[in-house]
Amino acid sequence: MRLSTKGRYAVMAMADLARRQAALAEGDRAVTLAEIAARQQISLSYLEQLFARLRRRGLVKSLRGPGGGYRLAKSAEETNIADIVLAVDEPLRATRCGVQGKGCMLKGERCITHDLWEDMGRHLHSYLASVSLDDLVNGRFAPHEAAA
Repeated sequence: MRLSTKGRYAVMAMADLARRQAALAEGDRAVTLAEIAARQQISLSYLEQLFARLRRRGLVKSLRGPGGGYRLAKSAEETNIADIVLAVDEPLRATRCGVQGKGCMLKGERCITHDLWEDMGRHLHSYLASVSLDDLVNGRFAPHEAAA
């Protein structure tokens, strides 16, 4: 399973926004997408598309006028990575099966590995939902031990 640039860039930009917002005193100006684009080396037009989706999903709020830009809609502690990825329409599933119970085989049956990939998708979603922007910005991740 591979996360596309939409999901990865949205998380990078939101982490940048959270870090920058934490560095600014409350009431200071919002962070512009041009600043995020320059720091993260992401196309400004691509960020504009991603932030429109993030705004519609209530993860960021935009401020217009001088000193305008973006701020987190919720605290970094309340914003999890899964919500960001899902907000930019990045599915967190590893199966190639369609929606509404239709399988990926020619006659609509599920492939023999369907349950494996579906379970992995649930684990991925659970993991990303357990990591907040604050965890990401501050490098706090739960230790994961490899299976013996």
